[in-house]
Amino acid sequence: MSSENSPQNPALPEPGTEPRKPRVAVVFGGRSSEHGISVVTGGAVLGSIDRSRYDVLPIGITTEGGWVLTADEPARMAITERTVPDVDALAEPGEGAVVLPVAPGNREVLYSEPGSVPKVLGDVDVVFPVLHGPYGEDGTFQGLLELAGIPYVGSGVLASAVGQDKEYMKRVFTSFGLPVGPYLVIRPREWDADEAAARARIIEFAGEHGWPLFVKPARGGSSVGITKVDGPEGLDAALAEARRHDPKILVESLLRGREIECGVLEFEDGPRASVPAEIPPVQAHDFYDFEAKYIDSAPGLVPAPLTEEQTAEVQRLAVEAFEAASCEGLVRADFFLTEDGGFVINEINTMPGFTPISMYPRMWQESGVDYPALVDQLVQAALRRSTGLR
Repeated sequence: MSSENSPQNPALPEPGTEPRKPRVAVVFGGRSSEHGISVVTGGAVLGSIDRSRYDVLPIGITTEGGWVLTADEPARMAITERTVPDVDALAEPGEGAVVLPVAPGNREVLYSEPGSVPKVLGDVDVVFPVLHGPYGEDGTFQGLLELAGIPYVGSGVLASAVGQDKEYMKRVFTSFGLPVGPYLVIRPREWDADEAAARARIIEFAGEHGWPLFVKPARGGSSVGITKVDGPEGLDAALAEARRHDPKILVESLLRGREIECGVLEFEDGPRASVPAEIPPVQAHDFYDFEAKYIDSAPGLVPAPLTEEQTAEVQRLAVEAFEAASCEGLVRADFFLTEDGGFVINEINTMPGFTPISMYPRMWQESGVDYPALVDQLVQAALRRSTGLR
């Protein structure tokens, strides 16, 4: 697919020429606090992508923001002994850096070392960015690829930014009539101007909606920086922890009910929803925090034990959320099935956890799309799509 703003995809051969395999750059790591989980996801994609159909270039982004070539060794990219991997341990020896083209029409990736002529790594036809959190999942990386004119897996700049900023995500959902729970936002200027007044506003919110509250970075993920606060005495520590990751703070009231997730995947005829899953409580964890998700996690229930009517409703809401935020490629939509029997959408994740045991791939496995086919579907969707306005 091509447009006036985007060059024709070189992975699609001219008539009468021998086709070549599309080249996929799998990019992982990044500068956010979710660096390690991104590396785990990158390893899963590298280990599952069909090498008979695609050439693959693994690119890691360090916690400092450097782009490096890494070993193509998925086995080294797994969580071991409760420790997540990092890009520095996978980087090829040397001080070289990967350089992405910035001019549309040029998809030639280079490897530059001090004092040496840059080495050509070849053209890249599509980027699979398995980056989580700020500087990767929030539209910044997607904007870079738009400037370069390189197709990529997943949502564009706007949807990625909306999916990362939980305040504006909720505002978009509300404007489209989707149900959201009570929340409060403390922006950096408000905090800097009067911390006491900001705390007082949170206390007032708790008086209206009750304790406990959840205090979290407004633009974080993987449950990093989230604290469940049972009363005013725990508020200061929770605010400090959230602000360690993001100067913008989101405060949410507790929604009592079951945690339900649903995957959305883009096909040629539009987005479709997977069977939903349920996240059971994890023993010894007050809520679904980082360790509950990635270290001590219990298997989710796939499919979720819901009625046919409940399944159809959560699938409908998941696709509506996907469309409301102008998403592309994939989304995991997270809901609460409240005690009164209604669904409330908590958030969407435009690049969800993507290891074979993550909930998103498991939901699609149960829906008839196994992990390699899921990777292929996402790459093919990206190859069909142009960059620029669409």
